[in-house]
Amino acid sequence: MDCIFCKIVLKQIPVKILNESSHSICFLDAFPLAKGHALVIPKNHHKKIQDMTSDENSDLFSLVHTMMSKIDSITGSTLLAIHNGDDAGQEIPHVHVHLIPRSKSDSAGPVHSMFNTSLELSDSEIEKYYNLLKI
Repeated sequence: MDCIFCKIVLKQIPVKILNESSHSICFLDAFPLAKGHALVIPKNHHKKIQDMTSDENSDLFSLVHTMMSKIDSITGSTLLAIHNGDDAGQEIPHVHVHLIPRSKSDSAGPVHSMFNTSLELSDSEIEKYYNLLKI
C-alpha cells in the first residue's frame, strides 16, 4: 500500500511519536500549522470514520481525549479537525484527527470562516434534513 500513514504505523517513516494505544498512534505533524500540531490516526487503514470498527473508533477518540490536555497546555485552546472524505478536504485517504494549538494571534478563524457564506434554509428544507438525519 502506498499510504504514508500506514508506512508511519509500520515504522517505515520516522516520526516523533507522542503516544500510542492498541489501535491508534499520535505523532507530531510533519507540516505543522502551529507549534505542537499533532495527528492521531488509527493503526489500521480506513478512509472514513464510519469505516472503522467500534473498538477502533473508541480507541482513537480515547487517545484524542488523552492528548487534548497536553496539546491544550501549549496555548490554552486546541482546534480538533477531521476531514472525512475527499470533498471535506481530506488530503490523505486515511482517517486522521488534527490537534492544532490555537491562539488569538494565529491567522486562522472559526470553522465558519472556511466558507464564503452560510445557508439560509426554508422551514421545509430544515424539516427535510431533520428527518433525514435524526435517529
